[in-house]
Amino acid sequence: MTKIGLVVSDFNYDITSLMQRKAEEQAELLGFEHEAVRVPGVFDMPLAVKTLLKKREIEGVALLGAVIKGETKHDELVISQSIRKIVDLSTEYDKPVTLGIIGPGAEHDQAVARIEEYSVRAVESLAKVFRALGRKK
Repeated sequence: MTKIGLVVSDFNYDITSLMQRKAEEQAELLGFEHEAVRVPGVFDMPLAVKTLLKKREIEGVALLGAVIKGETKHDELVISQSIRKIVDLSTEYDKPVTLGIIGPGAEHDQAVARIEEYSVRAVESLAKVFRALGRKK
């Protein structure tokens, strides 16, 4: 059975806890085993992603988080730097990492409205990449 990792941000927990639940449900629906790692925020995701990608049994990782717009452009900095590093890790370890991070620029209400879409899409994207690459799932 294919095993995936989920890296979930604790920041904006009211949103991300629901995202994790939806992603786990989708993983089970698709027949994936899953291992979740929670980190303080999206900026903290790269190290958790690297740790999961190093594991032989983990075939891909889905990211779940919400970077809500604030009074500054901090949200843009956080997501751009984190995603840049995560893309590098995906190619370094030859395993897909999919994006289920809401933002930047999203207001809280917009993020709440996108919980299910982003969570489900992140896990479904792993399945699609596995198929595209000729892997098991």
